[in-house]
Amino acid sequence: MVDMDTTTGRKSSGPVIRTSALTRTFTRGKQTVEAVRGLDLEVHDGELVALLGPNGAGKSTTLRMLTTLIAPTSGTAEVAGFDVVRDQRAVRQSIGYVGQGNAAAHQQRGRDEVVSQARAHGLSRSEANRQADELLETFDLTEHAMRPVSTLSGGQRRRLDVAIGLVHQPRLMFLDEPSTGLDPQNRVNLQEQVRRLNRDLGTTIVLTTHYLEEADAIADRVIVIDHGLVIADDTATALKAGLGDLVSLGFARPQDASAAAARAERLDGASVTTTGTSVDIRVPHGRDLAPSLVTDLASTGTPAQRIEVVSATLDDVFLHLTGRSLRESNQTSTDSTTDEGEAA
Repeated sequence: MVDMDTTTGRKSSGPVIRTSALTRTFTRGKQTVEAVRGLDLEVHDGELVALLGPNGAGKSTTLRMLTTLIAPTSGTAEVAGFDVVRDQRAVRQSIGYVGQGNAAAHQQRGRDEVVSQARAHGLSRSEANRQADELLETFDLTEHAMRPVSTLSGGQRRRLDVAIGLVHQPRLMFLDEPSTGLDPQNRVNLQEQVRRLNRDLGTTIVLTTHYLEEADAIADRVIVIDHGLVIADDTATALKAGLGDLVSLGFARPQDASAAAARAERLDGASVTTTGTSVDIRVPHGRDLAPSLVTDLASTGTPAQRIEVVSATLDDVFLHLTGRSLRESNQTSTDSTTDEGEAA
């Protein structure tokens, strides 16, 4: 049974997002492309979830289905308790969505854009003005409110986009590559705004990003998508710990490196690579194991001359899962749906 939240009029039980065997295919010439393949996903109230994947993996297509911009080919999806096909209007009233492009008209003043969007969502004139002023203050835009949008910096425009997406106080916000194109300072600023939105207002946030440090820093949960499928779903800390640390050892002679590699292969979960006089060991809890490993090797007559321990990054995790670097794959392909309905 689905209960109704009497304060908001929204369905409130169960996950805020639930998909089952969600699929989206496109036709490119005579070829059928599966952009999303049987996606099963749940997101709960209050989570901040990052979707990672190379361009072309299906993450933006997933967001477009969840926000009712395109229909699924098969499977089901519920957002805020509403079916994305049968209850599109209710879904749209329950969510905010910030796409990859700028939402505001270039020649309009920032505050006017927020007020107009609030009015479009049914707020009275006084409510729209009050909401606009609150959001502009929240996103540090008050002093820029009367400037034409075209004169705002990239970071200011992206914060304005988020403010516009929040005018109707949605319980769920979708952010598609919100930091793309921003300089490092503006990127950090926007990340803090997103954290505050989730932490202070309790807004559930689902964002796509190819900035791995962004996902690592702000997301409660990281979902990795590749070829339209979820291939990993956990906290960033757990994903990195599961891959393990990289322990690099250097030796005087190649035969010493070979002997060390043979002993390292006995470690549980270790992946060992030898190149000349160097041995690379990827192993869970490698930072803790390294001192005893080095002591053991020295006692057997193969002392290490060099040791370096590097913790795993999310890019290491992605490379391990897919055989590709996320940064490299984002530079060489495109995740988009064209007007003709093709998936890149």
